[in-house]
Amino acid sequence: MADGPLPSDLERLQLSPHDIERRKAFVDFQSDDAARITTIKDLVVRNADRYGAAFFDHLATIEEAFGLTRNRKLLEQARRLKQEHLVAMVRGEYGRDYMEQRVRLGVLYSRAGLSARVFLGAFHVLMRAIGADIIKQYADTPGDGFDCFMSLKKIGFLDIGLIVDVLIAERERTINLQQDAIRELSTPVLRLRERLLILPMIGVIDSMRAKQLTDGLLLSIRANRAKIVVMDITGVAAVDSKVANHLIQTVAAARLMGANVIVTGISADVAQSLVALGVDLTSIRTMNDLQGGLEEAERLLGYKVVQADGATPASGRA
Repeated sequence: MADGPLPSDLERLQLSPHDIERRKAFVDFQSDDAARITTIKDLVVRNADRYGAAFFDHLATIEEAFGLTRNRKLLEQARRLKQEHLVAMVRGEYGRDYMEQRVRLGVLYSRAGLSARVFLGAFHVLMRAIGADIIKQYADTPGDGFDCFMSLKKIGFLDIGLIVDVLIAERERTINLQQDAIRELSTPVLRLRERLLILPMIGVIDSMRAKQLTDGLLLSIRANRAKIVVMDITGVAAVDSKVANHLIQTVAAARLMGANVIVTGISADVAQSLVALGVDLTSIRTMNDLQGGLEEAERLLGYKVVQADGATPASGRA
């Protein structure tokens, strides 16, 4: 993973200077907190390796974290970034650079499949190790030690909020990509021959999928310079009025682009539903089944089926 800034991730999380200050306000971070944290800077930097080890040793015992702890490359990157994180935590400066470090770490955790709940447990172990050392250092003035730890804990909560946001954002991005891929696979536009496309539709067609279908079809018509589209809905169990009207609009849009649409495979149940809904399909060319639709499409394109002696029928241009 690149070590440079991640502006796209910052933009997705809306981390403007104002947003950064708001995040600090959420944890009640004040200027005196920064001053207290600098008093434990040497302690934390000196023991950063040990604190990082506590964090990753804990993760190594959690099966859900094996995607990170058993991937040598990712683990090396995570250890290095965690070291940078611990040093930055006590530097007293918590602006854009600090946030970029947290985003990089959060993205790495996401790519390793680390969940928020597992991260939170390991982060608690890390903060407990730091807290124990602060208590020892301030054994003579425990009140001061407590105040220092509480100031550092505010930065800890700042980090938690940001990294959890990154984990959630990355998971939502992954889900959206998967949904887009599923939708694309569920309504493939296939080029059967020159100027002829076929669109087999299977499953439930809701308004969102119908719109995606229209967009994909029109792009394919342009890309393939198609003249005929055979839209087969044999695998569609039900069509409501909104979807039916969307299909009619799709046919009209395709016609404006110079392509005729033949709808095939309308089941008896779907036909009765459309009649009951009063959907006007007179403007749509329909055929009983896919074979009939393809034969009609080839006829419109000027092809005809010829029977060669001893051979199966083949299509040839008239």
